[in-house]
Amino acid sequence: ALQGGAAADGLMAIVRADPSFDAEYFVSGARGAYELIVNAFAKGDKDALRDLLTPRVYDSYVAAITAREAKGELGPELVRLKTGEIADAALQGDIARVTVKFEAELAEGAHGVRDAREKWTFERDVRSPDPNWRLARVTAA
Repeated sequence: ALQGGAAADGLMAIVRADPSFDAEYFVSGARGAYELIVNAFAKGDKDALRDLLTPRVYDSYVAAITAREAKGELGPELVRLKTGEIADAALQGDIARVTVKFEAELAEGAHGVRDAREKWTFERDVRSPDPNWRLARVTAA
């Protein structure tokens, strides 16, 4: 299920730095994180988001929630996560970064259901005792 090239080289580098890293286990965790984060964002649950996001992403999500709540709007709800697969991976110093391309269906109030295609980059310090990855970047895919 893995592409060759940059992702494969990056994954090998991460495994060398952290032998416990398992790509399939990571993808299932990333899919779970996607659902948790989208749902917490929809509900405006800032506490749930705090441990899942890097501080920079957390601040931008909180700002979006605050702006949305000021307008009395609800967040997008996850209808279905269709795919989640590794698109890229790299080890820079002690920071491992893995980018996962997600395709999902989101329901946005009056707008109905739309397809969301995004690349989410997760990162963790391979020297840290904390096994959790945090969402560090979201871009359109």
